[in-house]
Amino acid sequence: MVRLELYRLVCAIFFFAWVFLVSAVPVLAPRDDKESMHGVNLGGWLVLEPWITPSLFEEAGEAAVDEYTWSKTLAGNAKSRLTKHWDSWISSADFEQIAAAGLTHVRIPIGYWAVAPVDGEPYVQGQIDYLDKAIGWARDSNLKVIVDLHGAPGSQNGFDNSGRRGPINWQKGDTVKQTLRAIRALAARYAHQTDVVTAIELLNEPFVPGGVDLDALKQFYYDGFGIMREANENMGIAISDAFQPPDSWNGFMAAYNNFHNIYLDTHHYQVFDDALLALNTDQHANSVCSFGREKLALADKWTFVGEWSAARTDCAKYLNGRGVGSRFDGSFHGGAPSGACGLNAYGSVKELSAGQKMEMRRYIEAQLDAFEHGVGWFFWTWKTEGAPEWDMQELLEEGVFPQPLWDRKFGGCG
Repeated sequence: MVRLELYRLVCAIFFFAWVFLVSAVPVLAPRDDKESMHGVNLGGWLVLEPWITPSLFEEAGEAAVDEYTWSKTLAGNAKSRLTKHWDSWISSADFEQIAAAGLTHVRIPIGYWAVAPVDGEPYVQGQIDYLDKAIGWARDSNLKVIVDLHGAPGSQNGFDNSGRRGPINWQKGDTVKQTLRAIRALAARYAHQTDVVTAIELLNEPFVPGGVDLDALKQFYYDGFGIMREANENMGIAISDAFQPPDSWNGFMAAYNNFHNIYLDTHHYQVFDDALLALNTDQHANSVCSFGREKLALADKWTFVGEWSAARTDCAKYLNGRGVGSRFDGSFHGGAPSGACGLNAYGSVKELSAGQKMEMRRYIEAQLDAFEHGVGWFFWTWKTEGAPEWDMQELLEEGVFPQPLWDRKFGGCG
């Protein structure tokens, strides 16, 4: 009898220990049923950014530092100038090239003003017609699309890529309601085109370290989720990690059918910090490989790296903002340039030396391997006017971006 009771006690101890261990390990979302995303962003097309198309901003004068001020400066000429840009920057031929490179997806940024403009603001409309065209081109090229709400009223991050550079005023006044109005418009338009549109991303890069309230952001995500589910129960929904570690979102939205069709978007750059800029190429590669193993692999949602690049400098002209300069050459916020940036400030991939191309490819290969710990990646960006570290079209042409995508000359993370 004593032996039986002892046996039961031992079994109970092992059972509760097993329960504790299982509960302590993150429950990862199933990935076997989710095909990998290998994609590219169409930056600078339907949302302007000074560093991608410097000529547009230089034509408008020094006051133009983002799409808001660009539109305000050009006033009555803004629509015709933008239409010319929309017609020429991206075409069906680009989608054909993207598909030919073995990519599967494109992520297309668009601002709230395209679908839910706010009275009194200078933005012009017409972008949505080009997004419609893009989805048609994607369908013809057998590509999938993530529609990315890149800018919110008041700016969710203070960056020029939100449409308006300066203070973060999102979450003040009616800005969140206005953002949800934009999501509702996008959902109504695209939620039933799931043969092409993989997901709608509720908001790009809300900047929690800069002052966005995290709890209120989570409520916004829940509200946006509800709008999307009303439109289509099976539509993919993407949320930004808001500059927080991907695994810090573990458990969030867990009640929704084990995260079914909920994606987490994380961005990985190693150029916006002096310490990162000091790394050599091998250190950059080792760092991103660690990120894949130690961060991406621990996320419990379908997590993709929605933005990354070949950049190991912040030299691209206007990358940090028009008139701001770069850390790499000492000109950040008014310093005197040292000349260290060279062609990375304004040039082309074909002008780079063989050694520069080799180091760039080494870094790209490591990132390609690292990001497979998630469900995929989207390079930023497809084309630029003169930023070789960021121009996928040129990187492909010059053999710096691997073709096929799994080709490795420098070992990746192996």
